[in-house]
Amino acid sequence: LQTMDLDAIDNEDQEFALRESCGVYGAILFNSGINSEATIAGASYRNTSSMLDLLVLGMTALQHRGQESAGLVVSDGGPKISVQRGMGLVAQAFTPERLASLLGADKPVWRLGLGHTRYSTLGASESINCQPFVVETTCGQFAVAHNGELVNANRLKSEILQAGIGLSTDTDSELITQMLCTRSPSQCWTERITYFMSKCSTSYSLLILTGDSIYAVRDPFGNRPLCLGEILCGDEVIGYAVSSESCAFQSTSTRLLREVQPGEIVRLSIQQQPELSGAASTIETCAIVPRPSASSSSNATGASESTAVLPAMCIFEYVYFARPDSQFEGQQVYSVRRRCGAQLASESPCSVDLVSTVPESATPAAMGYASACGLPYVEVFCKNRYIGRTFIQPSNLLRQVGVAKKFGVIEENVRDKRIVLIDDSIVRGNTMGPIVSLLRSRGASEVHIRIASPPLRHPCYMGINIPTKEELIANKLTLEQLRRALNADSLAYLSVEGLHKAVSAGCTSNPIGHCDACLTGKYPVQLDW
Repeated sequence: LQTMDLDAIDNEDQEFALRESCGVYGAILFNSGINSEATIAGASYRNTSSMLDLLVLGMTALQHRGQESAGLVVSDGGPKISVQRGMGLVAQAFTPERLASLLGADKPVWRLGLGHTRYSTLGASESINCQPFVVETTCGQFAVAHNGELVNANRLKSEILQAGIGLSTDTDSELITQMLCTRSPSQCWTERITYFMSKCSTSYSLLILTGDSIYAVRDPFGNRPLCLGEILCGDEVIGYAVSSESCAFQSTSTRLLREVQPGEIVRLSIQQQPELSGAASTIETCAIVPRPSASSSSNATGASESTAVLPAMCIFEYVYFARPDSQFEGQQVYSVRRRCGAQLASESPCSVDLVSTVPESATPAAMGYASACGLPYVEVFCKNRYIGRTFIQPSNLLRQVGVAKKFGVIEENVRDKRIVLIDDSIVRGNTMGPIVSLLRSRGASEVHIRIASPPLRHPCYMGINIPTKEELIANKLTLEQLRRALNADSLAYLSVEGLHKAVSAGCTSNPIGHCDACLTGKYPVQLDW
């Protein structure tokens, strides 16, 4: 094996990079209904640590959605909320020593909890911006965990400041807490949340812990994912969980129920109602807030154009962000990525000896491409799994070091071979060039590149850090110029139409709608600037 040298990295890298959204996870455990000392997540159901175990396991499963900081809050169903937050990975933020303050015989049995893993798309990577946020009000404490980015954050911030309300962080998530506790005229939580949603249509999936309940909220466009599950002890339902992705359910004895629908406000409560049957009495839909009526959206040039009011789930969740074992819209992310690869093969076939990939989010697409072409799929890279994902680290220097130390080459699979290399995306091109050079240095006779998504050309203002068009390589170079810059024998992308075809083929949502603004410049809402 030969690792990539730091000098091979393009020093033209800029400050920002493609980063994933945050991850949110919440759970409730019922007050009653368990007849034995059940165990969940490896701990006694009646042990004070069982909720903490659930939260840590759930957040760890969502670690790919945020590696800058992690936080959790817990409650016994009373008015007091306890909080623990820290910088770094979940394992770094929640060591046994740090969790000790929430454990012990003198502590209550925690029945409700929220967890959050963060990437900073708005607001610095600092401890003050760690979530969940806990707010004290005249009606008691509540906590908020947010995944997404408010498209009208500037306007909301101006309204709050003009009302004489101070802000202590530079993140848009704090604006949500202020809208809920100071701007809403109602004391009813459903009405408070509905009021906030009327002021901001996207982008957010929220978890709100208050009293004996957790509210799960998804914006009317469904831009960021959110799903519900029931926590099991054997065949018995002992609680509910809500998560950005269903992959978090596999490690927490949780069965996927469904997704929170666009615009839906779901209340999870620890208080069972005997007059209703079974555990289902603890979960209810409080409201469904409709999408705004048909109006204008902002296109890439700033002009307005009419658009249909469809859901707008981020299509890049399928391409890159989500774990392949998660499910959205009735289909596994893994299957969608395989279809993207197969569609790419039909659009841009290649005469080569083998198909491979840059590990590992593009692996399903590479396998789909290989199967569709009747070619072998062969691993050519060995990945250092202790290096974070390249595009989503908070600083340019850390990102460069990550690329430099991330891969080695399996030489016997490469020498004298014609290779088509599948990747999920090219953001700025500073990773792929050194990878092609590395393959050639180990004896590859040809290196062709196929990208299982269309070119990224436009900023995202809804939770992904693509702040300027100028940083994106697809706006700097033509396809042929980029091919030459990467020293590839050929280069092709999946078409926008092909991506939608691959995503929609297994989708059970009705109606179907996905945000592809980063590809087309067609945003689902009027932007705030």
